[in-house]
Amino acid sequence: MDYNSQRRKLPLPEYGRNIQNMVDYLFTIEDKEKRNRSAQTVIDVMGNLYPYLRDVAEFKHKLWDHLAIMSDFKLDIDYPYNPPTPDILTEKPNQVPYSDNNIRYKHYGFIMESLIKKTVELEGEEKEVLIELLANHMKKSYVAWNKDGVDDEKIFQDLKELSRGKLNIKKEDIQLVDAKAFIPPKPKNKKKFKRNNPKPRFKCQHLQSKAVAN
Repeated sequence: MDYNSQRRKLPLPEYGRNIQNMVDYLFTIEDKEKRNRSAQTVIDVMGNLYPYLRDVAEFKHKLWDHLAIMSDFKLDIDYPYNPPTPDILTEKPNQVPYSDNNIRYKHYGFIMESLIKKTVELEGEEKEVLIELLANHMKKSYVAWNKDGVDDEKIFQDLKELSRGKLNIKKEDIQLVDAKAFIPPKPKNKKKFKRNNPKPRFKCQHLQSKAVAN
């Protein structure tokens, strides 16, 4: 038996061994023009695996790069793009930068702290409306973190702390939404399935015995 585990390892297994055999066949074509046309045919077949992307310019570029990889960068054809070098297989990816923001309360998040700082700079009715929206959203975030609920006074204290004392709101000034409104209701129990034709039940013992005897 000829098992795949005994064959040559595929550079890009996602394309399968048949397409890899087509790439290997390109090396046997001596005429370069015919080899170029055959390479384009292989690219079309590779693109058929992802028909929703084959007309995208960046995706076509990726297909030609994959052809170079599958041919071990040794195929002599006229690439429509600059072919990659073998270094592409060993180079390390760029380091992903991570934010180092110091968030006071994780359950509120960094965006909430930024909005509070922006609210401090506002004046008039717009500021009052935004404070109420922020306080209710803070309560919603707190309830999502602590299902036991939260007292409104805790929200006002956190708002004052995050604003560095510039948003000192009292409980009489704002009426926050009840915490129960932020808790999704529990799913109702499904009704038990009833049979369309239930078996008859004998009310009396002597009728049941008579039915068994018959």
